[in-house]
Amino acid sequence: MAFKPNYNQQRSERNRAKEERKQEKLARRQEESERRKAAGLAPEAGDETAGDNAADSKE
Repeated sequence: MAFKPNYNQQRSERNRAKEERKQEKLARRQEESERRKAAGLAPEAGDETAGDNAADSKE
């Protein structure tokens, strides 16, 4: 082993990378939300299709 392991440094590096991924995901979600709002679509597109399927099955 060339160097003594520095566990605190490794842990802080993992936590930093985890936080960075979390921030990227949050930014991506916000951008998608803004795109949906700009397009005039409902926030929950899955609910609309579920309602259409339910209406079709009643006929």
